[in-house]
Order: sequence, then C-alpha cells, then structure tokens
Amino acid sequence: MRIRQDTYSAPAYRISAGRVCALFFLVMFGSPSYGQTAPYFGALGGISVLSADAGSRTTGGGLNLSSYSPTNGGALDLFAGVHTQKYFTLQLDYIWNSNDLRLNSASSNSATFYEQDRGSSQQAVIFSAMIYFRRTDSRIRPYLGTGAGVVHLSSRAERLVASGGAPVRPPDEFSSTSPAFRAHVGIDLRLTRRLDFRYSFSDTIGSNAISKQLSPPGPRGLENFQNLFGFIIRFRR
Repeated sequence: MRIRQDTYSAPAYRISAGRVCALFFLVMFGSPSYGQTAPYFGALGGISVLSADAGSRTTGGGLNLSSYSPTNGGALDLFAGVHTQKYFTLQLDYIWNSNDLRLNSASSNSATFYEQDRGSSQQAVIFSAMIYFRRTDSRIRPYLGTGAGVVHLSSRAERLVASGGAPVRPPDEFSSTSPAFRAHVGIDLRLTRRLDFRYSFSDTIGSNAISKQLSPPGPRGLENFQNLFGFIIRFRR
C-alpha cells in the first residue's frame, strides 16, 4: 500500500499544479479588463518648433558670442499601439521633422564673425505609455503620455550669409544620435466604429548637437515641440 501511495502522489500533484496554472491564465487573460485589448495604427502631421540657444565667453580682450535660431518646420508621426486596459495604452512612434536654422557667431577680441543658414532633420523612435481619462468605448478620450527612445539629428550647411576674418564655423555636415524623453498630451475623437481623429501636443527633450557646434557652445538641451493632427484606425471595437 505504501508503494501505491508513493506511485500516485506525484501525478496527483502535477494535475493540481496544471489546474492552478490554467486557472491563473483564465483569470488574467480572460478577465473583462483584458477583453478590452485593441490594437490600432495611425498617422499624424503638423508643425515642429525647436528651442533656440546661445553661448557667451569672456576673454581678456573682449567677448565671444554665438547663437542659433530655428524656424518652424513640418513633422510626421507614424505610430502603432494597443489599448491593453480601459484606461491604459502602449504605443510605438516613428517621428520625423525638418527645420531650418541660422547660426551666428562673433568675437570682439579677434574681430571675426559669421552668419550661416543650415537645414536640419530629426528622426526618432519612441516607446510610450499612455493614460486615458475616459473608457475605450467613449467618443471623446483625452490622454496623457510619456516615453523614451532614440533621436537621430543631422544638419547640412546651405548658405553662408556673412563672414569676416577667420571664424571657427561648424562642419558642412554633422549628425548625432542620442537618447530622448517625450511627454505628450492629446485627445481622440470617435468618428466611426473604426476611425478616430487625434490631436496631439508633445515635447521631446534630448541632447543638443546644434549647440555643441557653436563657438562658444550653448549650454541648453534641445526641445522639440510638435502640434500634430491625424487619424487612427482601430482593428477591433
């Protein structure tokens, strides 16, 4: 009898553990909250505004100054995500924007200066977590999101506006890849069963490869503000 008890005790334990695992997955993935899981994709377009920067340095014979000023440019955001809960969403974005720049530098000590027009573009991949303030079945859904990723910036010289003496100018082309943090707010408006309209305002913060090329360099990081409008297509309601 003891041999029989030892023989069947192990299979009984395995069956019990299997039932526990099955119950766990049924509760977690078969619950109403996970039933709200809904993938989607979309595209947004709009305006990108870069932050400006300036640098200064005193010398024995005077003052060195530098700055850059950006112009507003176009932006494109392609994204895909999934509503994992009624109020929680995960999203992956590919973001592109282009902005013209004007760089300036002057030195009172050496009487040198330059003014240069440049083009710049940024490409970013950002992974975000988003919190909605209304349920997935609501027609109006404001949200708050935050995430991190990688941004690649490249710039190319276009025109030398003015120059005097022998100033130290940035290279004709330079680029940089660095981590970045993105915060964004917006609202989704239900248009049809599968289609939403989205407005988004975002601020992406990272290192400033433009300021590093100034002489003297600027101290601030680069901020990329974007106002975006577009549409979302959902795979299930």
